[in-house]
Amino acid sequence: MVPEPRSAYALQFFLLSASVLAVAGTVSVVLAKCLPVNLMAQPHHFSKAFSVSTGLLFCGSACLFRAREYVRRERQPQFRLWLKLALLAGALFVAVQSYALQCLMRQQQPDDVELGAAPFVALFCALHGMHFIVALLFLCYVTVQAMADRYDHEYYWGVTICSWFWHALGIAWVAILTTMVIARTFH
Repeated sequence: MVPEPRSAYALQFFLLSASVLAVAGTVSVVLAKCLPVNLMAQPHHFSKAFSVSTGLLFCGSACLFRAREYVRRERQPQFRLWLKLALLAGALFVAVQSYALQCLMRQQQPDDVELGAAPFVALFCALHGMHFIVALLFLCYVTVQAMADRYDHEYYWGVTICSWFWHALGIAWVAILTTMVIARTFH
């Protein structure tokens, strides 16, 4: 059997990445249309969408943990399924997080932007989101490689690193949430 050329993998990666980001963007736009931003809310009010995105982040983390466990046991169909579920959780996380960040930024009063706690938290949320998109692209790469049978019980280093990256972003997100709670409490 002749292996596919590298350009085929690059095209698959591009198409998968573009599809995942398109789904995230579409869901974010739909959320913004269906659930308009409450401009009357206080600037230090943090959207419930942040809670939903937190659940999605931890759901994706659990999916990657399961995927890693299945590849270690050489259960390829289950491994691929859990990778796909992690991709779905990641795309939904980006969508909901984008919506929540939009809500947070639109509620800001122009005079409070320089000194308020909410803009500080919004900056960290945006930075976290950018790092998360990198993690999502990494997961797309791992998924393309998994579909090409690149991982097995002897070699699954890419899956492990991807999982660690996702878990580290989860820990960073908990720190950001803690900052949100502190900002909300003392505002």
